[in-house]
Amino acid sequence: LDSALNIYSHLRKMQTILKAGQQQVVDRRVQGAARTSVAPKPIARSQQRTLRQDVRTAAIANPSAVSKEVVEKCVNAIRFLSIDGVNKAKSGHPGMPMGCAPMGYILYNEVMKHNPKNPQWFNRDRFVLSAGHGSMFQYSLLHLNGYDSVTMDDLKSFRQMGSQTPGHPENFVTNGVEVTTGPLGQGVCNAVGLAVAEANLAARFNKPDAPKIVDHYTYCIAGDGCMMEGLSNEASSLAGHWGLGKLIMLYDDNKISIDGHTEISFTEDVLKRYEGLGWHVLHVQDGNHDYDGIRKAIADAKAVTDKPTIIKVSTLIGYGSPNKADSHDVHGAPLGAEETAATRKNLGWEFGEFEVPQDVLSVFRQAVEEGAKSEEAWKADLEAYAAKYPAEAAEFKQLISRELPKGWENALPSFTPEDKGLATRQHSQTMLNALAPVLPGLIGGSADLAPSNLTLMKMFGDFQKGQYAERNVRFGVREHAMGAIANGIAHHNSGMIPYTATFFIFSDYMRGAMRMSALSEAGIIYVMTHDSIGLGEDGPTHQPIEQLGNFRAMPNMLMIRPAGGNETAGAYKVGIENRKRPTTIALSRQNMPNLPGTSREGVEKGAYIIKDCQGTPDVIIMGTGSELELAYGAAEELEKEGKKARVVSMPCWELYEEQPQSYKDSVLPPSVTQRVAVEAGSSFGWERYIGWSGAFVGVDTFGASAPAPQIYAKFGITKDGVVAACKKVMA
Repeated sequence: LDSALNIYSHLRKMQTILKAGQQQVVDRRVQGAARTSVAPKPIARSQQRTLRQDVRTAAIANPSAVSKEVVEKCVNAIRFLSIDGVNKAKSGHPGMPMGCAPMGYILYNEVMKHNPKNPQWFNRDRFVLSAGHGSMFQYSLLHLNGYDSVTMDDLKSFRQMGSQTPGHPENFVTNGVEVTTGPLGQGVCNAVGLAVAEANLAARFNKPDAPKIVDHYTYCIAGDGCMMEGLSNEASSLAGHWGLGKLIMLYDDNKISIDGHTEISFTEDVLKRYEGLGWHVLHVQDGNHDYDGIRKAIADAKAVTDKPTIIKVSTLIGYGSPNKADSHDVHGAPLGAEETAATRKNLGWEFGEFEVPQDVLSVFRQAVEEGAKSEEAWKADLEAYAAKYPAEAAEFKQLISRELPKGWENALPSFTPEDKGLATRQHSQTMLNALAPVLPGLIGGSADLAPSNLTLMKMFGDFQKGQYAERNVRFGVREHAMGAIANGIAHHNSGMIPYTATFFIFSDYMRGAMRMSALSEAGIIYVMTHDSIGLGEDGPTHQPIEQLGNFRAMPNMLMIRPAGGNETAGAYKVGIENRKRPTTIALSRQNMPNLPGTSREGVEKGAYIIKDCQGTPDVIIMGTGSELELAYGAAEELEKEGKKARVVSMPCWELYEEQPQSYKDSVLPPSVTQRVAVEAGSSFGWERYIGWSGAFVGVDTFGASAPAPQIYAKFGITKDGVVAACKKVMA
């Protein structure tokens, strides 16, 4: 066999020499000089039949023994499935899969631990395609490796309505996709979050005298665009600070973006930057041919356990395309029939559209058997662990079941009107610390605002390098990365419940990540304090106005603005229970009373009556958060004048809209059109509930720098202002 392989290698080298010069491309990586980049055709089958017969048996028996010829065919299978899928869809991004195919083959078939028949197996290695535009790359690999979620028909339905292969990877559509990516840089942050989850769980549950039950890597492929986006640097800074040694990022350095060559806007030394961020840095200079270089780099990365690793893999985008390789033309458009035919000829791919030869499929499908064996071995390890550490095993199994512990909600406190009035951010602190002992998956922190957001769980220390078992996460001033890292933690699918915190105004910095939470069904709890002009002296730069409306408009986002302790408890109950949609909780800086009638159960309905009258009300007054007190006080004043007023708390519009129409009509009877709403924010959206004849007491301009009472008075957000608005609509 060795002799046959040596002869074959010699023949390949001779063929390469003969074909040199057929395809010239500009290599901007070697001092701007032109180089010859040729993908040699395979030797004619009649010449290689004997060699194939010799090596096939060894290749199928052991992945590491797969012949170079078959490996090359496997790599080309990834390329051409991607090309064919994009061509059939008449849209997509073929260039990235063509250049990254060697990385994909090596990761999925030689490096990663995964089970195609159980994509949710806990101890699998995670893979994130941050360069999500190249989604056909991942779909091709999932299909080739035997994932049931991506059939050949699914590949042929790329980007079509209802298909399992949408334009960008979506975890809630395609089993085997860990996170939803597309907006560049988000995947880098998600990968950091996945690595955080692994590090935390490993530190908490692994024991020196028992099998490791948490032991997996996170791999990420990112592109030039990911490197340009600022949030990837934020997350990478944290990853380096935390020393996440099981995070390995392969940077597809193809130097092409939509505008053209990256030299027009991106000339920094990425590896020097990452070295400064505390990463282990490596470079594979020829990612299209140096397969052993890729293998060695990944092995070297695994050998460094106290730092994350970035491997810069220099590739040719659209590798194999004679006329479009190394150009933006292949980045985001199909090759087309003519160029596809030329590429098939250039790479010696003698198979038709969506055709995968059996020897190639046999190599890829070894992942099914190997994955099943890996999972069974892990299950045996878990049982051995459980025999030695039954309590820890029980907690671990409960966590990864993703079921909440029974009776967890009983830890939430309740309040009476006689209890001292506090800011809802203080009530939030109470809730977090009440839940910390009963929810082993609760983990989170603040963007350098913990003393103001009040988000520290007092029973835990800080998650830091060497202290991975702790559950208070210090994100620093990195809101965007914070949200995207939390998405990764949530999508680890191990029962972890991440929360993040900042001032509500700075949600603007991480709105992109919050939208990805909503889209990808990540049950993050976003703790947003200083929720209105009520924060006072910091002024309009820090005072939210339109933010409530922004998040109420976001699909699959629960926007809750609680009033008092009971509603804050209700907000947390809702947030914890909703594992497939995020919850944003807007919390006050200023104190407010625990009003009669407020309840945890009312929050779960979204809107409910906290003060009513006899018979049909003359006016309905709606409010949220700190202004609910004004609505209540105005109703009391109107009662003194013989008017009948109903007060409705509306902490969560989305939950209210999910109630039966009969319930909604019982709270806001259609026959009562005299309605007033009060909220220290924009009027946007309130017309749905007050009608065009109703009145709104709030603020539709930017705020001001002054003590909170003065600002409220300036905008007429007072009890007297609400009373006046009620009288106007009743007139």
